[in-house]
Amino acid sequence: MYQPVLAPLAESLPLSALAALLPLLTIFFLLGVLRTKAHWAALASVAVAIAVAVAGYDMPAGLALLSASQGAVFGLFPIMWIVFTAIWVYQLTVVSGRFEDLRRAFQLISDDPRVQAIIIAFCFGGLLEALAGFGAPVAITGVMLMALGFGPLRAATTVLVANTAPVAFGAIAIPIITAGTLTKIPYEEIGAYVGRQTPVLALFVPLLLVFLVDGRRGVRQTWPVALVAGGAFAAAQFASANFVSVELTDIIASLVALIAVVLFLRVWRPAGGAAAFAKLGAEGGEGAEDGETSTTGGSAGPVRGFGPGGRVGTLDPRTDVEAKRGDITAGRVAMALVPYLIIITVFSVAKLWEPAKLFLAGQDVKIEWPGLHGHVLTVAGKVSTATVYTFPWLSSPGTMLLVAGILVAFIYRISPAAAVSELVAVAVNLRWAFLTVSSVFALAYVMNLSGQTITVGAWIAGTGAAFAFLSPILGWLGTAVTGSDTSANALFATMQQAAAAKIGLDPTLMVAANTSGGVVGKMISPQNLTIAATAVGLVGKEHLLFRKVFRWSLLMLLGLCLLVYLQSNVLAWTLS
Repeated sequence: MYQPVLAPLAESLPLSALAALLPLLTIFFLLGVLRTKAHWAALASVAVAIAVAVAGYDMPAGLALLSASQGAVFGLFPIMWIVFTAIWVYQLTVVSGRFEDLRRAFQLISDDPRVQAIIIAFCFGGLLEALAGFGAPVAITGVMLMALGFGPLRAATTVLVANTAPVAFGAIAIPIITAGTLTKIPYEEIGAYVGRQTPVLALFVPLLLVFLVDGRRGVRQTWPVALVAGGAFAAAQFASANFVSVELTDIIASLVALIAVVLFLRVWRPAGGAAAFAKLGAEGGEGAEDGETSTTGGSAGPVRGFGPGGRVGTLDPRTDVEAKRGDITAGRVAMALVPYLIIITVFSVAKLWEPAKLFLAGQDVKIEWPGLHGHVLTVAGKVSTATVYTFPWLSSPGTMLLVAGILVAFIYRISPAAAVSELVAVAVNLRWAFLTVSSVFALAYVMNLSGQTITVGAWIAGTGAAFAFLSPILGWLGTAVTGSDTSANALFATMQQAAAAKIGLDPTLMVAANTSGGVVGKMISPQNLTIAATAVGLVGKEHLLFRKVFRWSLLMLLGLCLLVYLQSNVLAWTLS
């Protein structure tokens, strides 16, 4: 039996925490400084984590390797299973030709690329996050922006930053439900607290997006519509999380924001759209920064994607959109929206209809990880339950997306052979993402089961009252490493609860802070970076994306830290 110790190195918590941070420092250093490919950086960090576990924490090497194996399998299923099937559903819309209609429908709302970034990356991306999460919004909206004329680096950066505020309630609020399950705090209470934190981010994210697309000029010319989008999303997110449904929060917020933008653009249009488009055209190869050579066409020509031959479409929005406007009918727009209506229906039935929810959950297969289960204790001396792997073969969002994809293929009259061909093509294109994500979860499991995670948490908790300020950092770190706010809560939620009780802070606030902190860590996670890079044709160039988004992640994290600290004292009334 292996039992981790909080301070194994000279009984010093700071020294032990420094050693426990080595795997995280390794992956950040390799990505951000040495510009190593994400899968190699992740594999290297796993090796460091195993070395620290064995040499520093006296964990038997066999148990460390088994921990890594369980994490790797979990990373593949259900995590990458969700991403894989989500992208496949998207690709079915491409080969059917319906994606062109959807793209043109968005262009009918506005042909200004800055507004398109808000509509697609923020509003539509938020809807995808609500339904699937786990990187799917980044992949799908990244390709959509590419098809509208964005260069690869700009498209990927935009969607990574946009994929923040919705994350806490993503995949039908799985991160919050996970936190509630682990801490025994009603998840509705956690969701209500989170609904008083992430809306503050949502208010400013659209402004940041137009800055990323067109700099200060973009903010100056489009701030009204950006504030309408952010304000509508924030208000709806707050209202739904507190008074309607935690599970449906992002669906409601995304649709409300989209409707608000559409209505607002009927009475107001930003100036400078043509100049912004010309800027994108001139910078179609803007991804060439730092010596990068894109394999994707950018706005200068046809766009490549996931399918056989890579075709997503050849519409050049600068020349063809006006000629195509007359082709769009209400029926074609409705057919283009069919996949997303199907997804909403499938998820609503599976997650919100209690008989279906109970039936699906009853099909989960629990596997006591061979050679690991029963051999690892927690710091408190109890047998760890983290060594039980749950195989949600039917209840996984990925399986629901597979069902949705089959229905889409049937409605769009895509032959089984063509649908399977697309499935294989997506698998091939995601092969490095599979390796990266499985490695990242292997890292998380080794750190968690060996005690490295709890050491870092205990060290930060030792800061006393300042813990309220530092609390979101744990969620940020957890999501940055695993690529999942759900996993960050799995790692740190109970530690946040225990630390808060010890210090005299509100445990619900600290657990919510962990969830909210995670949303701004997602944009720098190797998993999301790899998915974004794969989507826009920058495989192996994840370091470029990391350098682009890291400062924005830190800035948002600082804002959250300050908000949570104020909510723990002078702004406590905002939580009542």
